[in-house]
Amino acid sequence: MSTKHTKAADRFIANKEQETWHNETLWMVREKRDRMAMAIPEWEHLRELAAKVKMHTITHLDQYLEKFVSNAESNGVIIHWAKDAAEHNQIVYDILSKHNVKKLVKSKSMLTEECHLNPYLIDRGIDVVESDLGERILQLMNEPPSHIVMPAIHLKRQEVGKLFEDKLHTEKDNSDPTYLTRAARQHLRNEFLTAGASMTGANFGVAETGDVVVCTNEGNADMGTSLPKVHIVSMGIEKIIPDHRALSVYTRLLARSATGQPVTTYTSHFRKPRKGCEMHIVLVDNGRSGILGNKEHIQTLKCIRCGACMNTCPVYRRSGGYSYTYFIPGPIGINLGMLKSPEEYADNVSACSLCYSCNNVCPVKIDLADQIYRWRQNLDSFHKADKMKKIMSWGMKFLFMHPALYKTGLKFAPVVNHLPRFMLYNGLNDWGKGRELPQFASESFTEMWKKGKVQTNKAGSDEQ
Repeated sequence: MSTKHTKAADRFIANKEQETWHNETLWMVREKRDRMAMAIPEWEHLRELAAKVKMHTITHLDQYLEKFVSNAESNGVIIHWAKDAAEHNQIVYDILSKHNVKKLVKSKSMLTEECHLNPYLIDRGIDVVESDLGERILQLMNEPPSHIVMPAIHLKRQEVGKLFEDKLHTEKDNSDPTYLTRAARQHLRNEFLTAGASMTGANFGVAETGDVVVCTNEGNADMGTSLPKVHIVSMGIEKIIPDHRALSVYTRLLARSATGQPVTTYTSHFRKPRKGCEMHIVLVDNGRSGILGNKEHIQTLKCIRCGACMNTCPVYRRSGGYSYTYFIPGPIGINLGMLKSPEEYADNVSACSLCYSCNNVCPVKIDLADQIYRWRQNLDSFHKADKMKKIMSWGMKFLFMHPALYKTGLKFAPVVNHLPRFMLYNGLNDWGKGRELPQFASESFTEMWKKGKVQTNKAGSDEQ
């Protein structure tokens, strides 16, 4: 059933001003993406190439992982393998404990969100500081991200201003973006200087060289890794790509798809530890190898986490990231959540109009909408199909299989056009919430045909 998502979405859209603002803000990003894409004649060729390279890589993942690990280790990097979130968190904690680290400065990483690393470390006495501005804002609010690229996109600057007044003691009622950014920079500077270790995610891992590539707009990843003597990279095994030629394809697609930029401000390559320092890479499975064997959903592993599917999705734009019960929202989140636990996250599959816009904008051509449709067809096998929808489907099947009843229904359908409004728009009519019902035609097509009101021309097309 779709109860959890539906109720959360209802709460979000109850504030019409917020719903409108969120929708328009994300659509603006989608339009920027379109302008960038259309400016490149070979855009569709790049998408096709990116999709094929990713599929090739994940279907030969064992070979590319071995190559990546071999090259990284020859560069002096220490490699760790984590089969699940628990192992990932333990490995990170052990590294920090070994170096007696009390403060960890992080750049944005959805994998650490997936593993719930922050609360794990905080419970064990480690001060974890998010250095991405959006993530830091949400950390101060004790909230998770609502978008994978723009984590605080649901907040207005006035809300951030009030938060900074309370947490950073900034000027009262000053929500100027430049002022707030400078206040955040000043606040974070001391955190960078006093951290015992840094942590980054990874946009790509280049098998040919052992590079880890991190794409940011704020430079916080570079700042974090330039000062502490320990750098830990948290990386899903699906982030491996073959070489720098492949990387050139993805860097042309990533920022354009994500934020409508030609390229991120910083595209940083981390290949080896600084002199006298350590660099660790934690390669995380956490269910990814299981998806490799799932022919219907293997394409989810192609995702480069650009967020384009969220920016274009009419449901996400109007219901917000927090209406989804999986930590990643939007079309990709629906599919990843179902792969994680169909029983727990089945409510999210209703958050899709099957408009297929996500398929059309995905830079690596993941069949997102097709996968959501397949999940819907299997809901009954998980005992999660909506009872009312099952009854409606049974009723429609019964009606369509009894022509006489169907024709009688069509004959009397126009009566609905003349019913009082309260009989049509009430709690039983979900369609009527925010929509007007269509007018029923006075005659059906079959009746018009029988009366000779429909003519067929010589080309075979029908005209009235």
